[in-house]
Amino acid sequence: MRKSMLFLGFLVFLGLALPGTQGKIIPRCEMVKILRQNGFQGFEGTTVADWMCLVKHESDYNTKAYNDNGPSRDYGIFQINSKYWCNDGKTSGSKNACKISCSKLQDDNLGDDIQCAKKIAREAHGLSPWYGWKNHCRGKDLSSFVRGC
Repeated sequence: MRKSMLFLGFLVFLGLALPGTQGKIIPRCEMVKILRQNGFQGFEGTTVADWMCLVKHESDYNTKAYNDNGPSRDYGIFQINSKYWCNDGKTSGSKNACKISCSKLQDDNLGDDIQCAKKIAREAHGLSPWYGWKNHCRGKDLSSFVRGC
């Protein structure tokens, strides 16, 4: 019993000592507002609903989201890839087209994430680089992602 209490105490301490390790989960309507304020509606033929569906399926609105793809990794709320768009110091031959450290895509400041995501969409003329959008959002009624916001 004493060991389990000590272990529980350690876990509580760890949770308090490592703030922000889970990232910020941005509430749905707050994310809609951020996208609207940053000119995503109509950007490269997309809608805010498209971007909301993308963010839901790529990161589940988590600013610290991370996905290992083997030779490269995806970072942040838009899941921006280290092979082409950011530099994580681990991905061989990274292009770093957004000229940003991948770690900057995992903080709660979305300004640089937005700039890079828009660069990707501009170069692709849409959202086709994101598999979350292609597999779950393309061609579907996405109105529920912005309803009530």
